[in-house]
Amino acid sequence: MLGEIEAEAYLNKISKSGCILGLESMQRLMEELLNVHRNISFIHVAGTNGKGSVCAMISSILMEAGLKVGTYTSPAVFDRKEQYQINGIPVSSHEFAALITEVKQACERLCAKGYNHPTVFEVETAAAFLYFFQNNCQIAVLETGMGGETDATNIIEKPLVSVLTSISMDHRKFLGDTLEQIAKVKAGIVKEGCPVVAIKPKQAQVCEVLENICNEKHAVLTYAEAKYAEDVQLCGVGEKPSCLHNKVQEAATNRFDEQTDSMFLSFQYKKIGKISLSMAGIYQVENAICAIETVKVLRASGFNISDNQIEKGLQKAKWQGRFSVLCQEPLFVMDGAHNEDAAEKLRQTLKMGFTNYKIIYIIGVLADKEHKKMLETMLPLAQSVFTVTPKNPRAMEGQALAQEAAMYHNEVTYCSSIKEAVDRALQCARQDKSMILAFGSLSYLGELREAFKEKES
Repeated sequence: MLGEIEAEAYLNKISKSGCILGLESMQRLMEELLNVHRNISFIHVAGTNGKGSVCAMISSILMEAGLKVGTYTSPAVFDRKEQYQINGIPVSSHEFAALITEVKQACERLCAKGYNHPTVFEVETAAAFLYFFQNNCQIAVLETGMGGETDATNIIEKPLVSVLTSISMDHRKFLGDTLEQIAKVKAGIVKEGCPVVAIKPKQAQVCEVLENICNEKHAVLTYAEAKYAEDVQLCGVGEKPSCLHNKVQEAATNRFDEQTDSMFLSFQYKKIGKISLSMAGIYQVENAICAIETVKVLRASGFNISDNQIEKGLQKAKWQGRFSVLCQEPLFVMDGAHNEDAAEKLRQTLKMGFTNYKIIYIIGVLADKEHKKMLETMLPLAQSVFTVTPKNPRAMEGQALAQEAAMYHNEVTYCSSIKEAVDRALQCARQDKSMILAFGSLSYLGELREAFKEKES
């Protein structure tokens, strides 16, 4: 059997083959693994932004209802094992290595038959199916990769619910140049006769795409709409919140991450009542509503899930790298916003609750993202900006990013390392009442968190 280090090395090696869309390879791989995915009940989640948060919220609610819940998400932010969770606990090193060993052996059998080696995402997804099957999960919450129709996860045949989070421009090379094209690909997870919950798109033409596909598949579509959230409040910005702190802290179990958040969102929603979220980004309101509507569909199909379990599950839900607070003094937040839509939602959060702060940015991006539009959206709110180069083959050089950012802001500095950026941002923030916000890509947040921990230790 492979050890954990060998398993990681194997995955890193095959990741160099890149991304190949389509289901044939995944179907062959799962046949080698006895099609164990057919014995699992799935909630399947696709979309551009918010997939991970919605998966975390749905999983937390189902756990609160007493179910054994598997959760598979990608990409990993801090550790590959975090992609595989059962009841909020990541897979152990030993189990991870055993799973990858079993899938690797299946891949070797395929190669011996003359087939190409499956991609790294196919291997990781097959490992998730094995993990949930071997551990008798009652429900698995499954996040797609970047697509939908030809995504490796779409091998599943009859999900309990297909979920579509917000749809925006991203991965144009693979998914299309218009929102309608991207929506069609994402909605490829809709299956014949299976219910669908979707965050309602702002564009009528995108709604039309989703509605036509659901009609063709005889799939009942339920829209989740943030406009039905009333009395939205962000509590505890820069201080211990009086309105929610005790209530949420007593309920929280840090299922998904060790965070030091003391900021919370609350809102009133339809017949459910008051909802409290320990995820502070304002964009989490529509994600929470999406999770609620998904659970209501499950409830209508016979699952025993109470309103109280919905409330408690949402209170406890956490997700790494989405407006995650590293420390309060000075306030240091990291967020995975990496495209125009996510940047606009992050900007709304800043405008709602952080206008009393001077804001220092740390930004690192991947070269194939819409970084110009992101900079145009975010930089007007910054006091100063530090750019970095993420450790990723697709990374944009921080120096080039600094030159681009200088078109929108006068105080831009390139840092040769993430550690330098953290040091300089903390030094600036402590001089007056400032907050630090790191964003632009999930790919460097793990290194950023480690650099911060070293600085504070």
